[in-house]
Amino acid sequence: MTTINVRITTVFIIALTSMISCKTLNTNISIAEKKLPGTYNSTATDTNNVAGINWKQYFTDPQLLQLIDSALAGNIDRQIALQRIEIARAGCRMAKAALLPYAQVNVSPAIRRFGLYTMDGAGNISTEITPGKIVPINLPDYYLGVQSTWEIDIWGKLRSRRSSAIASFLASQEGLHFLQSNIVADVATAYYQLIALDNELDIIRRTINKQKEAYEVIQMQKDAARANELAVQQFKAQLLGWQAMEYDALQRITVTENYINFIAGRFPQPVPRNKQAIFVAPPATISSGIPAQLLQYRPDIREAMHLVQASKFDVKAAKAEFFPSLNITAAIGYQAFNPQYLFYTPASLAYTALGSLTAPLVNRNSIKAKFNSAKASQLTALYNYQKTVLNAYTEVINGLSEIQNLQQTYRLKKEQTEVLMSAVQTSRDLYTATKASYLEVLLVQQNSLQAQLELVQTGKQRHIAMVNMYKALGGGWQ
Repeated sequence: MTTINVRITTVFIIALTSMISCKTLNTNISIAEKKLPGTYNSTATDTNNVAGINWKQYFTDPQLLQLIDSALAGNIDRQIALQRIEIARAGCRMAKAALLPYAQVNVSPAIRRFGLYTMDGAGNISTEITPGKIVPINLPDYYLGVQSTWEIDIWGKLRSRRSSAIASFLASQEGLHFLQSNIVADVATAYYQLIALDNELDIIRRTINKQKEAYEVIQMQKDAARANELAVQQFKAQLLGWQAMEYDALQRITVTENYINFIAGRFPQPVPRNKQAIFVAPPATISSGIPAQLLQYRPDIREAMHLVQASKFDVKAAKAEFFPSLNITAAIGYQAFNPQYLFYTPASLAYTALGSLTAPLVNRNSIKAKFNSAKASQLTALYNYQKTVLNAYTEVINGLSEIQNLQQTYRLKKEQTEVLMSAVQTSRDLYTATKASYLEVLLVQQNSLQAQLELVQTGKQRHIAMVNMYKALGGGWQ
């Protein structure tokens, strides 16, 4: 058997061994499917969904709309996400370019000297490079040409990498959409928290003014011997407590304002808002559609889906590493020992062409480790997708329940507040007529203040629940 036949046989055996061993590398990876329920409850089948509404139509407060616009334009995380998209886009271009031949221009002036006691040196010392001139010991060598390498994608490794890069790029776009949805929801939530704090501050200040009046009255009654020092101290202590609450509310307003400014990527500044917006009743119901629409509207679910697709292609590319790879290397150009002969055609024309078939042998364990890592990454992506879907469905179910319960809570809190505000005036009249004690007046005032604050909190929660529901259904990124 000739040397050439031995080499061909060896390459064939290596390739055959690689292909046989790869049959045991399973790429069909899956987990038990958790199917989405058909509806959010047993009766609702309406496919109308607020997630399809642009946030500019969903929110109606002009000042809130302006804040969201500013946040989307200036948010730093969004700018970072845009750069991640560009990185992913560049990855797609690199993966696509890997399928094409790589060519480069090569200009290489050089000088060579072979040892005199070598085959080349001994041959050159007695060989004429031009008629009557022996090859010089220091031999110049000039080359100008094009060199190219090309990996033939026999097993789809490069195509799989390109598909993975495209899926990762699509995932990065959905990541941006999810971030935008979060920005819209975060600004709206903070806005309603801020105007709730404004209303709390107004309630506290009104109560402080009334308590100052009550404190002055109780002092006068003490001077007239109609009240004792204990009553005066109780009213003063209550006044001091509300004054402390005023400063606490002011601090929380500052923090919330600065949080909105931070989301918008700007330094602290006053935040314009409409304090009465919290008392505008949100819709009693919200069109939630059906669970299957979460796959359409939720950008985090679509992001997780694209990452699953990317991981599948990564596994295929990792499997293809076990197969032999075919590379073609070629070069063509002009080469001469003297620049004046460089462009003589065809005398100075030089070219090479080489095809190589290589298969992994010693480093198979490393390739197998990469393959197992890719499989684990795919399983992770599958579980993450399942978790994302489950979380989305749970958020909607919780949101629907919260909206319904808050409607009833707000109705009862409003009625309670009206009753207690009437009771405050009644207690004062009774105290003036000496038919009630100062402790009864303090208790009624405390209960009234607490009820008013709880009403504001419930109103805030109603609006925030609508914001969270819009986000949970997948709205806010359009």
